[in-house]
Amino acid sequence: MRKTSSANHALETTDRRRFLKLAAVGAATAALATEAVGGPSHRLRRRAHRLARRLGMKADRVENHLIRMQEDLRRALQKPVEQRDWVMVIDPRKCIGCDSCTISCKAENVTPPGVTYRRVPKIEFGAFPNITWIFMPANCMQCDHPACATAPGVPEGAISKRPDGIVEIDYAKLRGEAARAAARACPYSALYVDDGSFYTENTPHGLQPYETRDFQEYDQEYNRTQGGLPVGSGRKCHFCLHRLNQAMLPACVTTCLGGAVFFGDRSDPQSLVSELLASHRVIRTRESLGMEPRVYYIDEPIEGRPHLSCTVCHP
Repeated sequence: MRKTSSANHALETTDRRRFLKLAAVGAATAALATEAVGGPSHRLRRRAHRLARRLGMKADRVENHLIRMQEDLRRALQKPVEQRDWVMVIDPRKCIGCDSCTISCKAENVTPPGVTYRRVPKIEFGAFPNITWIFMPANCMQCDHPACATAPGVPEGAISKRPDGIVEIDYAKLRGEAARAAARACPYSALYVDDGSFYTENTPHGLQPYETRDFQEYDQEYNRTQGGLPVGSGRKCHFCLHRLNQAMLPACVTTCLGGAVFFGDRSDPQSLVSELLASHRVIRTRESLGMEPRVYYIDEPIEGRPHLSCTVCHP
């Protein structure tokens, strides 16, 4: 009985220490969040690192990356649009394949059946019962030389490049066969045609408000009911431009449960994305095509599974 009691006491002590440590992290995150409203990101990092040392934890367990990216975003918005350089960095090692980014993207951008700005392809390795999955979140790569814009049949100006790097669609010009031609030209299968359908049509209670609400894309307001634009047009991810204009991160970034998605201004050396690009080996899918995509994937071995990385499928 004494052994059991001693073991239980040791377990309770360990659990208590773990609880106190997590409580300290929670309090620290709240404090960092408050300071982030006016404090520069380097000051937040110093505070996070000091707290991590005191708790015996890794700094990235304490520092809130969303807070830091929010500060990076506010700093970028103080510059003229032509000086911003938006990029996305994805760490597949952290993606758990939950598809929360896909769902939040659909809700944010009011996309219909068959139109998915954000998807998470899943790649399976091994044989039962030793199965391993790798998840590769994907969206429009915002190419600097987009094949969709120069595809035969696509009118001039239907797809253009913004000075901040986002590839923009003119819904009034990219319609019908032109939209389908652009979709076929995209090597990432990231451009779709809105056929005007709804998830809740022909249901007992009719179309639901979340499908008929107004929404913004490319600095304009739209509503898909009664065939209004962008019905019939080509559609794709735009890094949640309407959210960026309001100093909010893209929906997929804020809802990623694994913390696998990072966004920011590459021209800012203090930004988290710049730090990640400088400190990790990264790849861009189908980079040999010369389109200069703006979505980067961290390509480093998965802990405990060194034979698995992005280059398994993208040599």
